[in-house]
Amino acid sequence: MTGIYNVRNYTAFGVLDRKQTTFAHLLKKSGYATCIAGKWQLGRQADAPQHFGFDQACLWQHTIPGAKGPHGTDSRFVNPQIDINGQTATLPEGSFGPDVCADFICDFMEANKDKPFFVYYPMILTHCPFAPVRDSADWDPKSNGSPTYKGDAKYFGDMVTYMDKLVGRITAKLDALSVRDNTLILFVGDNGTDKPVVSSMGNLKVAGGKGKMTDAGTRVPLIASWPGTISAGLVTPDLVDFSDFLPTLCETAGATVPSTLKIDGRSFLPQLLGKEGNPREWIYSWYNTGGGPKGREWVRNQRYKLYRTGKFYDIRNDVLEERPLKQLSPEAQKARTLFEGVLDTYKDARPASVAAQGKQQAKKPRQKQNNRD
Repeated sequence: MTGIYNVRNYTAFGVLDRKQTTFAHLLKKSGYATCIAGKWQLGRQADAPQHFGFDQACLWQHTIPGAKGPHGTDSRFVNPQIDINGQTATLPEGSFGPDVCADFICDFMEANKDKPFFVYYPMILTHCPFAPVRDSADWDPKSNGSPTYKGDAKYFGDMVTYMDKLVGRITAKLDALSVRDNTLILFVGDNGTDKPVVSSMGNLKVAGGKGKMTDAGTRVPLIASWPGTISAGLVTPDLVDFSDFLPTLCETAGATVPSTLKIDGRSFLPQLLGKEGNPREWIYSWYNTGGGPKGREWVRNQRYKLYRTGKFYDIRNDVLEERPLKQLSPEAQKARTLFEGVLDTYKDARPASVAAQGKQQAKKPRQKQNNRD
């Protein structure tokens, strides 16, 4: 949401530094009504969504901590615990969290159909626990939710289908409001599929790689739709990073990105319009939920990938990174030299508080861990 690599502004899991500027701030400043619905995990303060630029908010895991509801089971799907603008909502029995969020979005668009509006929809689906959706054969409106964290992967197909149904519901609402042709929709995954799920891609079986740094965990779909503006069937091989969304949204909306923000992202709007644009030579990632010294860090382009550890892969021909390269072609050596320079650029980029936390964790003696999650 900030257009900045998290190596530069990450403080702790489930926290967004309240000094940060988001794409919602910038669009709101340009006259847009702003809305967020879905999953939060960015601070429990009741005003957190509004503080970060959202006029309206319908969120799971906002002021109510943890994933467990009053019955000790998951609270996001059937009979959910949802906050609306910082207040816990009273919902009828049999409510389904994803429906509550989608309906909130449709109502927001209806109320703002005559002015520019922006909706950020970090969907609750298809995150685990894998559980029945309203269209599942064994849906139970009286259920208290999944008793286990993962649930049962057999429901994943139902969850994907229902997610698609919700996207269709929102798109149909844009049609009904006669604003579809003046609306850009961006659909993107946030990580690879979860580990219990095995999907089919032709004759190939693909095991979910969420949390892993391979393409199974980090390469996700990005689909853009804007009838009459984006050509149907247009496909671009250009690299896109999550930091690119802020400048892309701002360029689309005519909003100014202050130079003082020093963002890492770059707009991919030209590519959506079929132009050359300013494509990336590489993307960079730093992943660390604990803030300690053992984060995973890498740089890649369409073919090669280099980790801070020095491991280097030809991911075009070794997608799951099973064979580190030792003998490099001139092309591979050129890429590696470029990537080494990028890693050097971000070597000391972590916020001081996180870097200090990492040093403290490194000094602690290792403790024996049990097998409980």
